[in-house]
Amino acid sequence: MYLPQLDKHTLTFPDPCDATEDGIVAWGGDLNPSRIIRAYQNGIFPWYCDQDPILWWSTDPRLIMELDDFKLSRSLKKSIKKFTYRFDTSFKEVMQQCATTKREGQEGSWINKELIESFEILHGMGIAHSVESYDKDQNLVGGLYGIVVGRVFCGESMFTHKTDASKAAYAILICHLKEWGYDFVDCQVPTQHLKSLGAKEVARDYFLMRLQASNMEKIEHRWEIKENLILKFTV
Repeated sequence: MYLPQLDKHTLTFPDPCDATEDGIVAWGGDLNPSRIIRAYQNGIFPWYCDQDPILWWSTDPRLIMELDDFKLSRSLKKSIKKFTYRFDTSFKEVMQQCATTKREGQEGSWINKELIESFEILHGMGIAHSVESYDKDQNLVGGLYGIVVGRVFCGESMFTHKTDASKAAYAILICHLKEWGYDFVDCQVPTQHLKSLGAKEVARDYFLMRLQASNMEKIEHRWEIKENLILKFTV
């Protein structure tokens, strides 16, 4: 199957429904923040190894988290109270931790220097955000980051150095997204970890329909932790 190569001088993407069986839409181009925004608006994301050209994906099925489907177990409720949380105060460090934290069955990371630099720009634009968990000594022990597209939060990666630190950060994110009126979380590639928290697989056509509807509306709010909301969430 022919795989389109992106032109570095234009930001257009092929139709994601024309992706390969594995979900690859195109290759090449660059990680210009404007290109990344256009990709996510079309349900496409970059995912590749350092030694490979940039690969752009739109998987089928797609994994999403409906906000009301998030499973807040009793044990996680207890764990949430062990940490304090912040939004966007250590964005670059969260990305670096996600890049260097080893995961079972995974060799290396797609989060390279070039990607971090592009996402830092997106963070400065108020498009990319981080959720951070801190222990009692105010050490960063877990977190996640992602991009906002309309009323959808596109989750990229997470890390943890203490039990449940990243799950707790994810729970805090879900809590605030519901409060702010978001639609769902795009979890991209299916994993058992996210499925255990309530995420589900959907057809790419359905995902793209939902994403298109979300793109019609931008939510205005401040990315700040509401402690009273966390307390209500964990009661």
